[in-house]
Amino acid sequence: MGLQISISDSILQALRLPEQRIEQELRRELAIALYAQDILSFGKARELAETDKYEFGQLLSRRGVFRHYGFEELDDDLNYARSE
Repeated sequence: MGLQISISDSILQALRLPEQRIEQELRRELAIALYAQDILSFGKARELAETDKYEFGQLLSRRGVFRHYGFEELDDDLNYARSE
């Protein structure tokens, strides 16, 4: 299942972006906004933005969005580190 969002031509034309970057930039903006509001996890937001972990982390940092890192994430990271 996928979702398509219709954006009017007048809005697309008003964007100050080259046409070939519009979809990429809108995906990133949506991913940042949904992650910042804790609607989407880091992994899924990164997937939506079509970036790797490092790049998405840097993108969040440049926007002043703090990573949501709680005990569950810490536990996952510790378990992962112990398994190697």
